[in-house]
Parts: sequence; C-alpha cells; structure tokens
Amino acid sequence: MRARGAVPIVQGMTAFALLDLVPVIEGGSVGQALANAADLARRAEALGFNRYWVAEHHGMRGIASAATAVVIAHVAAATKYIRVGAGGIMLPNHAPLVIAEQFGTLDALYPGRIDLGLGRAPGSDGRVAHALRRTLASGADQFPRDVLELQSYFADDGQTGIVATPGAGARPEMWILGSSLFGAQLAAALGFPFAFASHFAPDALDQALAIYRRDFRPSERLVKPYAMAGFNVFAADTDEEAEFLASSQAQAFVALRTGNPRQLPPPVAGYRETLGAQGNAILDHVLSCSAIGGPAKLARELHAFIARTGVEEVMLTSTIYDHEARKRSLTIAAGAMEELKAAA
Repeated sequence: MRARGAVPIVQGMTAFALLDLVPVIEGGSVGQALANAADLARRAEALGFNRYWVAEHHGMRGIASAATAVVIAHVAAATKYIRVGAGGIMLPNHAPLVIAEQFGTLDALYPGRIDLGLGRAPGSDGRVAHALRRTLASGADQFPRDVLELQSYFADDGQTGIVATPGAGARPEMWILGSSLFGAQLAAALGFPFAFASHFAPDALDQALAIYRRDFRPSERLVKPYAMAGFNVFAADTDEEAEFLASSQAQAFVALRTGNPRQLPPPVAGYRETLGAQGNAILDHVLSCSAIGGPAKLARELHAFIARTGVEEVMLTSTIYDHEARKRSLTIAAGAMEELKAAA
C-alpha cells in the first residue's frame, strides 16, 4: 500500500479516514501522546487513508488535543500528502474570527490539505465552558450564525466589515459535524459535507443520514451530498487479542459515562465479565458501531457498516493503549479497505 496525494471531496468509491483522540495513556505523558499522533498520521498516510482528524476536548486528562489547531500543525508538518484537520472545532467555544485566523494560517502553511469540521457541542462541562469565556446557551443557539460568519471571513465578501488576516481567501474544507439531527439539517441547508459521530453516539445515525440526503441543497462547495460516519476498529491477528486490546477503550468509556473520566488504562483480560448489567449496557450501546476482531471479522463488519449506511467516507478510530498494537490495528483495517476496493 502506498501513500497518495491529498484529495478533495469526490463522489465515488468509499474513502477512509482516521480520527485520533490523541490519548494520554496511564503512565504516559502529553508529549508522548503528541509524538504518537504524528507517528500514527504517518502510518495512516502510508496506508492510503484520505484524511486524519483530531477533536477539541477540554478538561480531560486522557485527551491531548485541546489546542486543536496547534496539534493539526504538528501533524501536518510530520506528513506530506494526507489531509489533516479538526473533527472538530467546537465553535461555541470560540469567536469565529479567531478560527478564521487559525485555519487561514494552517491553509497558508499546508495549502490544499486542511479540513475544518465544526460542531456545536462544548467539548467540556459548564465550568470549563465558563473558563473558555463563552456561555453554553448563547453559543449553541447561535451556531448556524457563527458558521455563516466564519464562512464570510474565508470568502472575504465584506459582510462582516473585517478582513481576516490570515483567513481571507483561505479554503479549508469545511464540514458540519453532528451526533443528532440538528447537524444533518444544518449541513443539508448550507450544502456542506456532513460527518456523524456514530463511533460514540450511534442512536440517530440512520435518521440523520436520511434527513441530510433528502434535504441537501447544492452549494458552491458541494453539488451532491457527501456523508461520513465514525466507526471504531479494534483489530489484531486474532479475535481474542482484539477483544483484549479493546478493553482499554471499554474501561475509558465506562469511566466517562459514570462521571469518572481517566487516562487511557492498560487492557484487562476478561474485563466485560467483571461488569454488571449497567456497565455492559453502556458498552453495548456506545460500541454498536464498531468492529472488534481479527482480519476476517473486521472486514465483514466494516463492509456491513458501509452497506448499511451508504456513506461516501468512513472515519475509523482505533484507541488502543499500546502504540505499536494501534498501528497494527490500522494496518489490518487498511487490508479490509483494500478488499472492499477490489470487490467494488
């Protein structure tokens, strides 16, 4: 498998992307997590992934991508072709002008490679949101207005009376993100590509995709709807090893959902057998858009997800404690992708 040049949105064969939460493992450090992010992006580029995204999360000891634009610059500098971007920037946390300047700078440094996915969730709790100097209520309510303001800065159309420098004339690939129907409706109305966070919030996936495709209005950016969905992969040489590796993310999910977020813990054999009904129900729900297994099982379940959703692109995420095992997981996933392409 070889690296290929960064490509813009195109209609056709299913493309594959990578979402990296830049996990800080127990016993590790932020510096190590950021070094691993660059190394993982290089591996994804060599395997033919279309894009690599990081997400904005604040106040979480186990995620090192809070300064999202800085992490994007770090990863873009370490790679050559792959698109690099935000999946996403939580716009209620920021003035649109600041994001225009940040991503205008990134676009100037790495032209034709920068993506800007926009979400309306805070990526934090109320205390952190207050520390960010934005209020949750007004920020979420004015999200569509903020998206249009940001688009205006890039277009340099004079509507704001301000010239964003950098920013004016920049063309990062803009996306709307969502884990509910709101994002699908907004992306359709604006003619933006749409990414659904089914890797952790799978409930409204099918309905959101249906609404987006039904209501899509062509725009200068996009003639036809283009949808992406998140999908967890925990791959190894055997099903048993994959189940073992997946237990790190399972522990982190249970900790987060029960109000005790933590750094990514090492895997534990038989972890799910130690949980009660509540813990297993949490995992059955949150991991319903996932494949955990060896190469054959991973290929079957990944192909089934694509057949179910019909998305133009799948964004894989593979949060595994051991960095080399994580790279191996992506290599196995890339093999499944090659099978899909050959079949098509």
